[in-house]
Amino acid sequence: MEHRMRLSDFCVFDKAHFEEEHTDLTIRVQHIHLKVHKTVMCACSPFFRIIFSGRWDSNAEEFYDVSDVSPRIMSCIVQYAYTESVHICQENVAELLVAADRFLILKLVDACCDYLESQLAPQNCICIFTSVKSFHSCSKLCSKARFFILNHFEEVLRVSEEFLELSADDLVEFIGRDELNVKKEEMVFEAVLRWVDRAPEERKTNTAVLLTKVRMGLMALDYFTNKVNNNRMLMENQSCASVIFNAAKVLFGNRTLGASDLVLMKELTRPRLPPAILLAIGGWSNTGPISRIESYNVRAHRWVDVSQVDDEARAYHGTVALDGFVYYIGGFDSFNYFRSVRKFNPITQTWHEVAPMHEGRCYVSVALLDGQIYAIGGHNGINRLNTAERYDPQTNKWTRIATMNQFRSDASATTLHGMVYICGGFSGNECLFTAESYDPQMNQWTVIAPMMNPRSGVSVIAICCEYHADITRMSLLLIDFIEPGNQHERLQVGGFNGENRLQSVEAYNPRTNLWHDVEPMIYQRSNSGIEVLDDRMFVVGGFNGSNTCSNVECYDHKTSIW
Repeated sequence: MEHRMRLSDFCVFDKAHFEEEHTDLTIRVQHIHLKVHKTVMCACSPFFRIIFSGRWDSNAEEFYDVSDVSPRIMSCIVQYAYTESVHICQENVAELLVAADRFLILKLVDACCDYLESQLAPQNCICIFTSVKSFHSCSKLCSKARFFILNHFEEVLRVSEEFLELSADDLVEFIGRDELNVKKEEMVFEAVLRWVDRAPEERKTNTAVLLTKVRMGLMALDYFTNKVNNNRMLMENQSCASVIFNAAKVLFGNRTLGASDLVLMKELTRPRLPPAILLAIGGWSNTGPISRIESYNVRAHRWVDVSQVDDEARAYHGTVALDGFVYYIGGFDSFNYFRSVRKFNPITQTWHEVAPMHEGRCYVSVALLDGQIYAIGGHNGINRLNTAERYDPQTNKWTRIATMNQFRSDASATTLHGMVYICGGFSGNECLFTAESYDPQMNQWTVIAPMMNPRSGVSVIAICCEYHADITRMSLLLIDFIEPGNQHERLQVGGFNGENRLQSVEAYNPRTNLWHDVEPMIYQRSNSGIEVLDDRMFVVGGFNGSNTCSNVECYDHKTSIW
């Protein structure tokens, strides 16, 4: 018989439990006796319902001995049974999860899993994964931890002590997945060697299987020759030597490949899935606005046309990726200056209209901060604008915010440390040096240090430790499959100074309020798309002074090389 209780009943029983009144069950844990009510424990736990099924009418106090649970954790279980509340922390979560699973208290299991998910980090993700993978009730957390490891694999290798303690089966699973996020396949090979080196005699039987999961066709030829093919430990292991020989034969042999060779070739050269993709949406070609949408896979180094028949031709618009959707804001189609905003679902490849802005904005600057979209400046078909507005997707409403200190179109905006920054642009009379920052808490724009060069059609983005400026606007944006990385400074790239398209790049440090030169781009351009992907800044398309261009270049801020 199932006993159901109201919340008020629990309050009465909690008081009775505190005062040890009318209890009919004593739970004995080591030397501790916990006096409780069977009704409460059974209402909370199917485990206790099964134990005491058919014994509700007994007036005698019963005893139940619990082993393999500490008194501290059993006290937490009892507290949760009476109050549906318990303090979960780093010190008790592991034991509490095991006990909650044992007693089938699924809400408490979920609470422990939620806590562990919030604590996922490169240092502990493997420990969390291995701890919960055997719990059926923790399947969601297990999947989250697995995804976290795959997504942060390079950092996990650097900081996780538990990596070297992974089981062979788990490591085979991880490095065999297409979702494994590594910039270079060489890192996967080196991870295998490190893992084997932890216990060479014990693990040498697993090495060949692990090597079959390394996609050697994605390695640089000199690395394969010098580091793989010449590795003494591997070549002395007959199974490993066979794997390497077959890979070399397929990848670099001078003979016609058979059917089995082609299958192996496909496995060895199949790119890993990218952690994110770039979308280039619409823009201006030499003949006018276009509707074309292209996506870039950073692992396969390939652009793919993903356009739909009903895509609108539009240029000089803004784009933002938010909560799995792409927002397409304002713009121009040769006739209309749009105030409309469209939302694109890249999974279903469908478009939906959302609330329009208060005014049309072509050559608009857009930014994303705290889950809200900012549309700033632009041209409404009559005038350059100094107005700005903010969109809340939860309410589907645009709200006007403070006006800028200067009228500007053809500028570019980004966010950094809780502030919105806008740089450069065109006032209607001149290309602008100026830049401003917006504080959403104060609803106030503040002029910051001017750039070293005037830049209309500039592109600006926050990247790693500085803030950079660019570049004739095609809209480019990043669609994240993982959480975005931290960004700390601002770069701006290219643009038009009133006479020439620029290839120069400037960086802004908000701590010093100073700009400084950065290594120039390979090509001069304005109005380009710009995004950060894989810790590199991609600059796409634009106008070179004569034609719109399709070339793409990327900048590694760690090496300062384009």
